[in-house]
Amino acid sequence: MTLADRNHQGIGMTSQRTRDRLIQRLQQQGINNEQVLDVMRRVPRHLFVDEALAHRAYEDTALPIGYGQTISQPFIVAYMTQLLLEEGNASSVLEIGTGCGYQTAVLASIFPQVYSVERIEALHQQAKKRLAEFEIYNVQLRHTDGIEGWPNLTYRFERIMMTAACGEIPEALAAQLTPGGIMVLPFDNGVDQTMTRITRSSEGLISEALEKVVFVPLLPGLS
Repeated sequence: MTLADRNHQGIGMTSQRTRDRLIQRLQQQGINNEQVLDVMRRVPRHLFVDEALAHRAYEDTALPIGYGQTISQPFIVAYMTQLLLEEGNASSVLEIGTGCGYQTAVLASIFPQVYSVERIEALHQQAKKRLAEFEIYNVQLRHTDGIEGWPNLTYRFERIMMTAACGEIPEALAAQLTPGGIMVLPFDNGVDQTMTRITRSSEGLISEALEKVVFVPLLPGLS
């Protein structure tokens, strides 16, 4: 039941034709990394949402996954992934906010090793089960506070993706980014949110503001 060999084609609004139309829309919106487009075409988003919402899975919109959380719209998933790849591939990526596991599956199809943390126990367990069903084995999951990054880590990450908005970059995350590493996250200035790319240079962290976005806030603690 891997992503490659399971029958994920779907029918009607989950068919391959519907998914191909989504890919065309992503290209029109500026997603041009062929690796990202290929993965977005293959990973079955309709199997990461509630069955009642499966017919809307290939609309370019966020959808509720329970517990006050959402699965990001496909453009955002593709856009953030493409940002991580602009300076080439990397061996490892840390994702803050596993959610339903869809973005995690996309990352796992590109990066050799994915680490992902989720503060909501129920979502963590659902994602763990779903990724195991797809036989995705290059992912390590933890139920922990994302503000702390990956606890007790003895090395740092080349790429970090945060899927919740924050007004200040958590110190623990900044410390876990390698020299030359890239972090992408929605930054909340109190008025609006902006997708932001952070690069660690020899002079420190360099921030670049990009697209306006809307994300759920980064919350501390466990649930």
